[in-house]
Amino acid sequence: MTQNPLERARAIQRPTREEMLQRTPSVQQFWDKNHDLFQEAWKEWEGTGAPKPVLDSSLYDPKLRTAIEQAWQDPSKETAVRDLWKEVFPGVYEAQFFDPERLSVLRDYLESVADADIPLRPPYGISLNRGGAMLDKRSEGYLAAPNFQTFYQDLMDVYMRPISRLLFPDIVGYDTQTFGFSIQWQADADTSLRAHTDASSVTLNLNLNLPGEEFSGSGVKFFDPRTRQVAELSFAPGTALIHHGSVPHESMPITKGERSNFVLWLYGDHGQIPRVGGEPPPDLCKGALDTANSAERRLRPVLRQSRSQETKHAQ
Repeated sequence: MTQNPLERARAIQRPTREEMLQRTPSVQQFWDKNHDLFQEAWKEWEGTGAPKPVLDSSLYDPKLRTAIEQAWQDPSKETAVRDLWKEVFPGVYEAQFFDPERLSVLRDYLESVADADIPLRPPYGISLNRGGAMLDKRSEGYLAAPNFQTFYQDLMDVYMRPISRLLFPDIVGYDTQTFGFSIQWQADADTSLRAHTDASSVTLNLNLNLPGEEFSGSGVKFFDPRTRQVAELSFAPGTALIHHGSVPHESMPITKGERSNFVLWLYGDHGQIPRVGGEPPPDLCKGALDTANSAERRLRPVLRQSRSQETKHAQ
């Protein structure tokens, strides 16, 4: 009896946790060999079974969503986006990003993804985080569900990149590439991540915990090498912290409960990131601006369609 892609993906023999931690060659071969199969399986999963939660612009905080949409229509209003972000540590900004009242939709979607039983590659470097997944199509074993990818690309192109350019103008030209993963800190499993910097121009850390979903510990500690200032920050459900990847930071141990996050990066072609305290090379900057302007022209119809869909949803 012939199995469909979803059935084959669910039945496939997967690498062990130890093999993935050791990054044995067979693990890379597993993802490469089954890349197309898993893409087809995620597509089939979205179209079968119980209806999946809808991921759209209604998930974003209303103030942020309105400011972003108005800035896309009229760039002179982009200061309204900038004003929503508060500097809580040198070079680290915080804002309400997702609507806490709608965040359960995203979490329900991610729960249904976990129940899909399609192989997902968890992020390395976090003790092979059990509750995590790669989100970007550049990563092997990524979450290839088409509707999620549409949501993810809008998040990166319509929200993260413009916000990053407003807060950190030096990253223009070093923000053409995207990368993202989800993580879930658990008191009895993966509890912390030692001090490090990111291989990104900008990092966006989003708290996906629901209101009332409490945990203890698991703050993010930031270090300022110039002033030697240290601060441990925690952020409420649906809020975000954004900073240069070069800002040293550390995830502190979680002692009770769970904490769920998206961690998203922007960086330049070939992994380029801005020099600390430096400006982007003029030729690279010009090329990136041309690319960005072209992308913006393509995205305006997407925003109009998104608003139309959101109006229907409200009705």
